[in-house]
Formats: sequence, structure tokens, C-alpha cells
Amino acid sequence: MATMEAPPRLQVRLHQGAFKNEPFVDFTKEENVRKMRSAIEKVRGLLGREYDLIVGGKRLKTSDKIRSINPAMPSEVVGVHQKAGKEHVEPAVQAACKAFGHWSHTSVEERASLLFHVADVMRERKLEYMAWLVFEVSKNWAEADADISETIDFCEFYAREALRFAKAEPPVQLPGERDTLTYIPLGVGAVIPPWNFACAIMAGMTVASIVSGNTVVLKPSSDSPTIAAKFVELLEECGMPEGVVNFCPGGGATFGDALVSHPRIRYIAFTGSREVGLHINQSAAQQQPGQLWIKRTVLEMGGKDAIIVDADADIDAAVEGVAASAFGFQGQKCSACSRAIIDDRIYDKFIEQLKSRVERLTIGDPTLNPNMAAVINEGSMNDILRYIEIGKKDGRLITGGERDTNAGEGYFIKPTIIADIAPKSTLEQEEIFGPVLVVIRARNFDHALEIANDTEFGLTGAVYSGSREKLDRAVREFHVGNLYLNRKCTGAMVGAHPFGGFNMSGTDSKSGGPDYLYLFTQAKSVGEKIE
Repeated sequence: MATMEAPPRLQVRLHQGAFKNEPFVDFTKEENVRKMRSAIEKVRGLLGREYDLIVGGKRLKTSDKIRSINPAMPSEVVGVHQKAGKEHVEPAVQAACKAFGHWSHTSVEERASLLFHVADVMRERKLEYMAWLVFEVSKNWAEADADISETIDFCEFYAREALRFAKAEPPVQLPGERDTLTYIPLGVGAVIPPWNFACAIMAGMTVASIVSGNTVVLKPSSDSPTIAAKFVELLEECGMPEGVVNFCPGGGATFGDALVSHPRIRYIAFTGSREVGLHINQSAAQQQPGQLWIKRTVLEMGGKDAIIVDADADIDAAVEGVAASAFGFQGQKCSACSRAIIDDRIYDKFIEQLKSRVERLTIGDPTLNPNMAAVINEGSMNDILRYIEIGKKDGRLITGGERDTNAGEGYFIKPTIIADIAPKSTLEQEEIFGPVLVVIRARNFDHALEIANDTEFGLTGAVYSGSREKLDRAVREFHVGNLYLNRKCTGAMVGAHPFGGFNMSGTDSKSGGPDYLYLFTQAKSVGEKIE
């Protein structure tokens, strides 16, 4: 790839000590509540501003715009963004290629230092970044905290991982040779994140790319481009050279497709729906004129995640875990529990307790920190309501089942439980991505495992049981990438729970794990004869 004059060297500021997860904010302390309210008011005063494309460090404007709106108050514009079209793909890729010439040869210590610096600044402004998520994707304070904390974790963890990779050695040194193994960057990557973890996943795929020595064309979701713009601004503030990350919001069918198929794109890191992921995989598999490599795809897709509750489980704990997994962030997580598979012997009791628990959830403006807020947009709301109508015919509505007009003008849907859903039915098989939980009756533990595994997905799952034997069976037989025992199926923590799923849930990328950076590098083996 093209080379260019190297930019000024980054200041090396390496952190010592083992990785530790970023602690969450304690909102039982009134001081933290006041600070969060202040951050919300500060961000409120910044809403509606316009953001440029960033290509090779240059700011560009377009005639077409993307307006990011507040899902809880659709009349409120969070940010106005330029809309990249097909004509912007070539300049963005060329800028990334040019930057790759020097960034790929920048020392790993400098690249890791950039991530450590970003983590430090993000900690200082944590509540402000959380407030952007409250407005742009309708997260309550705890969900916004988890998102930004995970972003900080990714920066810290991947920086340390890059330093570890740099010390790799082949397992054998042959006599009379000097043998080395080096993990080198791939090239220019297309990073295409989702809106639901609008900062963490976007930033995680981006910083994993650049700490490995790659350069990036970043196409954020059109539902959450503002937090991505704020993160790119932070990268620039912390010393990232021009062209290393090129910020290009745009349509998936126009800019996105052209980007994925460009012959100079070396890999695509994508998180989103099964349908789009398969489309990217198919497009990437086609060799384009001038393309010298097999494109790598890192795909994190959907889920139809189940929690099994056995007859001998702690029902109170299971109810809490199912409610949190199903309705946290309005069920808009690929890890969310959308199926509760309950042993026949406790089925009615479990539903009664779950109904009581869910009906205590509060819904409203996320700036006021309710349990639940709005779903992401009007189209998503209508799709969710359509699934609910199917569920009312196929099963028994326990609670919810409609839009919550009392919560405000936004896209609010009441948390919905539909019982007596049959295996293999529409709501039992298809990803809804909203606050809808289906409850399925199982004859016994064997039957529960059979139902849990009978989907095309395999992302997360959980089992509540007091039986060691049954928990061990689940470890062997419950076919998901992330399995949890006697706890909820959401809330994967960087380092502890490397995240990624089986089957149509993606390529099992295991983000936040010790092998994730392998996906953004290639191993070069050198054997030198010595006298």
C-alpha cells in the first residue's frame, strides 16, 4: 500500500498492572445523581449540532443528511450528519490506504498508548458520554453506564492484548536458527457497528483494528452516528493521525455495500442482523478486479436466546434474572432473553411471579432514569407490535401487548409477556429485538434443552437449576457461545465472558477475549539460519 511521511510520534504512556473492569457508577449516592443530571443538561445544550464526514483528516459536507433523533422524543434532533454516498467510498479507502503506510509501522507501544489515553479521558468525561447515549438511543442511566464502561474496558484490554501479541514466540526454536513469529496488521478494514451498543461495539471493533496496526473506514449506524462522531473526536484529541479512522455515516444499501465490495478492503467487522451479516459475507466472498486477498469477515449477528428454569431452581432468583435479561434496554440486545423455557411443574407459579415483577417496571423519559425507555425508531416499534399481534393469536397474553402512550410521544412499548407459545412457532423462532418475552412449557429438563437448541441461532443462554448434574449437562449440551448458570444471560464482561455466538449468531468472534486480536492480524513466521 502507499506510503507517506510519518506523523509525529505519539507519546508512549503504558499502564502497568493487570486489567481490571471499569467500575459502574453508584447512583445510590446523591452526589453521583447530581453529576449525572448536570451531564444530561450539558449535553441537552449541545443537541442538534451538525457533524462532518472525516476522510483523511479533512472535513466534508454532503447535500444529503442523516438526522439522529431522540427515540423518547422524536421531535428532538440529537445530531445532523453528512450522508456518505458511493462517491465517498474511494476517497475514504484511499485515505485509509495512505495512512496504513505509516500506521502499520508505528510501534505497538505507541498504538497501545493511544488506547490508554482514550480510556483515561473517557473516564474523566464518563457521565457526559453516558448522557449522549441517554438522548441518542434511549438508554437509562445504568444501561448507558454499562455501554461506556465497556468502551473503556475494550480500550484497556485490547491495548494490553496488543502488547502481549508483540511478545509472541514460536513454540520451538530449531538448532542453528533464529525463529520468530510476528502478528502483523491486515490492511484497511470496514467497521460497521450497530445502534444498540452504540459506543461499546462501535469503539471495540475500531480500537481492536487500529491497535493491531490496521486503518479503518467507520460507517456507524444511522440511528446512532452522534456518539460515534464524539468517539472519533476523542481519538483525534488523543493524537490519532489523519486517515487512521475515517468517519463516514451512510446508507447500508449505498455506501455500505460499495465499501464492503471495494477491492482494497481487507476485512469487514460487522455487528447487526442475521440478514445483513449474511449479505456482507456473500459480498465479501466475491473476488473483485484487483483484489489480492480473501476478505476476512468478523460477524456478530442475532440471537433467540433462552433461559431454562428447572423445577428445582430458586424461582425468585430466576424471575429476577429473566426479567432483567428480557427487558433491560427494552430487550434490544442480541443477548436478551426472548424465550423462557419453564418446567411444567412450576410453570403457572413462575408466570404469576414474573407477571407481578414485570408490572412493577417503570417506563418513560430516560433522562429521568426509569427501568425502561423507548425502542430505537418507529419502524422497529411497528415491527415489534406486529409480532405482538401474532403472539396474541398463537399464545396467551400475560401482560403488556401494546404501545405505552402514557410514557410520552416516543416509541414506548409496554413490557410484554406471552405464554403458552409452541416450539417452532413464529415468536419462538424469530428474533423480535424488543420488549417481548415468550414463555414455553417444558415437560422436563431433556425437553427444555431440546427446545433451547432448536433454533438457527446460538448466542447466549442461561439455566437456573439446583442440580449440579443438570448444570453440567447444560455445559455439554446447550449449544451457545455464552452460557450462564444461575444468573441472567445478559451483561457479558470484558475479560471474564469473551462474547460471540454459534450457528447463525455469527463467527463466534469472542470480543473482549484473549483471541480477539487474532481476527485483525495475520501471523508471519521467519526462520533465519545462524552460524
